[in-house]
Amino acid sequence: RRRGLKSWDNFYNRRLYHRIQDCFNRPVGGGEGAKCRMKVMERVSYDGNKTMIVANRAADTDKPTQFVDGQYNETDEDGDVVRRCLNLGSYNYLGFADDWNDTCEKDVLSVLDRAPVSCSSPRVEVGTHELHRELEVLVARFLGKDDALVLNMGFNTNATTIPALVSKGDLIISDQLNHTSIVSGARASGAAVRVFKHNDHNDLDKVLREAIVMGMPRTRRPWNKIVVMVEGIYSMEGEYCNLKNIVKVCKQFGVYLYLDEAHSIGAMGPTGRGCCEYCGVDTKDVDVLMGTFTKSFGGMGGYIAASQDVVDYLRTKCAGSIFHNSLSPIVCQQIITAFKVIMGEDGTKFGRNKLRALRDNSNYMRMRLTDMGLHVLGNYDSPIMPVLLYNPTKIAAFSRECFKRGLAVVVVGFPAVPILMSRARFCVSAGHTREDLDDALVKIEEVADLCCLRYAKSTFGM
Repeated sequence: RRRGLKSWDNFYNRRLYHRIQDCFNRPVGGGEGAKCRMKVMERVSYDGNKTMIVANRAADTDKPTQFVDGQYNETDEDGDVVRRCLNLGSYNYLGFADDWNDTCEKDVLSVLDRAPVSCSSPRVEVGTHELHRELEVLVARFLGKDDALVLNMGFNTNATTIPALVSKGDLIISDQLNHTSIVSGARASGAAVRVFKHNDHNDLDKVLREAIVMGMPRTRRPWNKIVVMVEGIYSMEGEYCNLKNIVKVCKQFGVYLYLDEAHSIGAMGPTGRGCCEYCGVDTKDVDVLMGTFTKSFGGMGGYIAASQDVVDYLRTKCAGSIFHNSLSPIVCQQIITAFKVIMGEDGTKFGRNKLRALRDNSNYMRMRLTDMGLHVLGNYDSPIMPVLLYNPTKIAAFSRECFKRGLAVVVVGFPAVPILMSRARFCVSAGHTREDLDDALVKIEEVADLCCLRYAKSTFGM
């Protein structure tokens, strides 16, 4: 099986990735928000896309004119060619990258006078600042949990917390489409892993029954503990978790539930409290709540919210807490301020308006894409809209044509998704205006016609 996966990797790298790598890892020169057009650096290659260099008007006099001319192209102060694009790819869900000067600047910059940029130490040594504890108390209050632990990286929150919670003799039952950070943490833990069909509580019931009846391999002894792991919004599918039914199954069998809310916290629910609020589930019915601050809060890092015993245990056992540098106090203040805006504790209606704008923009964009006849994955109210391209050769065509029209979009191929399930992924922000979305939709429709993507209307996409 590993040999087969490696051969696919080699095939994709040799035959596809290097030929279309101009569609990935595009460097950005500024303006990452939704309202202002972001500057995406133009790149050229002189060796068949094996290496890419930033186009410079002065240095590269022999480059093709399409890299320097056009409606959206300009030159920055260093002579590098940039293209002004509407940002449809970042996780700026609540638009803090756009109105930061109005919502967060004052509080964040004031902290520079009394706090270091970095504590340069893990939390368990001398890396805990008063702002870390203030943020943890705020997260716990926001989610209705006893306490919380904040870490300096979202990916590592899963990758270092899961091995601390489970080990050999334990069983992880993971959703089929869980994020790679959960997969990495599960593999590093030493626990056994079973997979259930995506979002299917009936299959989860079946897997749990078999696991409990059969016990551990060979010895048939009962598992020390069983943990079910799911996500609030699945980032490659754009759909939210079937949480209410999954909670019922977990309670029926008396197993633990771990919920990754990286994309749903701050973006789902009437008050932004995530998948639990949206699905009508009490947070007390979820044993461990995980989330990140990189999406809706305009910061970085992640958190674990749980009972006091679990959080106290993780403080001294989780590698992210005992070995990694702590989260920057300046970033802590950014997240605290964003929380207060969302909760309305800043004395304004900014948070309420942001949540409403995100929901309205997401549903409008999804409706229009669906009306075009595109295959759009996910659910309404989700800010993530994957559009299926299917054929991997359309990855480059779609990305380049959108880029040519001043749209910065994310395209996804193998190994993130199956090789014949290639897709584009649009992420909508509260910072987008209706005029921005209408302009983008006109251009997306042009590209959809050009690439034959109307699969909901015709097998051939025409």
